[in-house]
Amino acid sequence: MPIDRLFARLEQEPQRPDAAIPRMSRTRRSILGATLAFYALIVYAVLSTSWLVRLDWQVMLFRPYKQWPGLHAFLDYFVVLGQRGPTAVLIAAWLGWRSWRQRTLRPLLVMAAALLLLNVSVGAAKLGMAREGPHYANVIGSNEMFLTGDIFPSGHTANAVVTWGILAYLATTSRARRILSVTAAVFALGVGTTTVYLGTHWVTDVLLGWAAGLAVLLAMPWFEPIVAWAEWRLLTTRDALRAGYRTFRAYAPEALHPHAAGQGLHGVRAGEPAAPPRHPEPQPAGAARGVPQLTGELRPWHPAARPQGGHQGSPAGYGEQPAGRPVGSH
Repeated sequence: MPIDRLFARLEQEPQRPDAAIPRMSRTRRSILGATLAFYALIVYAVLSTSWLVRLDWQVMLFRPYKQWPGLHAFLDYFVVLGQRGPTAVLIAAWLGWRSWRQRTLRPLLVMAAALLLLNVSVGAAKLGMAREGPHYANVIGSNEMFLTGDIFPSGHTANAVVTWGILAYLATTSRARRILSVTAAVFALGVGTTTVYLGTHWVTDVLLGWAAGLAVLLAMPWFEPIVAWAEWRLLTTRDALRAGYRTFRAYAPEALHPHAAGQGLHGVRAGEPAAPPRHPEPQPAGAARGVPQLTGELRPWHPAARPQGGHQGSPAGYGEQPAGRPVGSH
């Protein structure tokens, strides 16, 4: 039955034993190095106003959104797949379900670490180079660097690479990793070219965005120890809070229990006379005959223990004579 398979799918299961955490292999280091070199080359090409800047202006003056206006409505919605807010919520919901089902916080923590690294690196580059976008360009043929803009590299493109690529990074099987890698590549390439079509980014903005997002994904194995420590810390804190709450529930006074809701500090409702205790405490021997009882830290008094020349130790009071005994009598 489809319903039975659905409910079986919703049940929790232990983490897959073959879900190996990606390691920083030699091949991965080589690809990361090549990506960073490509990143630096694009920045240098723009700073030196090379042929890539001329390509930027040629594509911008071509105005693709006017050449193919029929695509405009669809691509206006498609580019949302690169916006940080909607995509982060969508992917976080999926990874949250995976975290609950596999009883591990790693998917959510890996995504949080990747987005933090992306925002810091891309945000610093945007603010540092301050490039103007095509719609705000000042001089034809210039690189528009170090002005008032913040579009270099393309945040939409880099975010599409990281947000969708993190699904492939967290895949637990080779087949799922291949499918998700192709899906992420299609979304990243599509979002990047869409921003060029809409005229919101230069071509070099998109090239640098692809490099920035790929560099974040390739560097993620270096942050796995931090993710593991954060998961251990969060789970340890959760267990400590649970243990503390159970201890509080076990030793809390009766007035703090749910059945005492609406009662005062001593379990008496406002306006009602105090009820006698359900289980009266046992009284000391002699209390029923009216014999006064000692309280606090006072010790029982005996005439033999009275110091000579004074009555400071008598239970009748400090410096007072016991009743019925004449002064000075022994």
